[in-house]
Amino acid sequence: MNHRTTMTVKGQVTVPKDVRDALGLKPGEQVEFDWNAAGEAVIRKAVVDPERERTAIRQRIEAVSDRFAHLRSGRATDDIMRDIRGDDPYPP
Repeated sequence: MNHRTTMTVKGQVTVPKDVRDALGLKPGEQVEFDWNAAGEAVIRKAVVDPERERTAIRQRIEAVSDRFAHLRSGRATDDIMRDIRGDDPYPP
């Protein structure tokens, strides 16, 4: 089975339908790229590790939470907005 496709300027390629079917790939699923002993690229359906996925999601949530920690200070929203915008609520 030999297929050829064209890479976009963003580095994206379309995986041919019969290859997707053979790998059991569905939209949104991840694939892995690897190299064999001959130096050829190999594509396969990614094996999802549920614990790794939970850890990654937890880390993203913590990063967002840390980014917005200042909003949990117990201050009124109007006070926070005044600090951001200044005293004039309707600047020119």
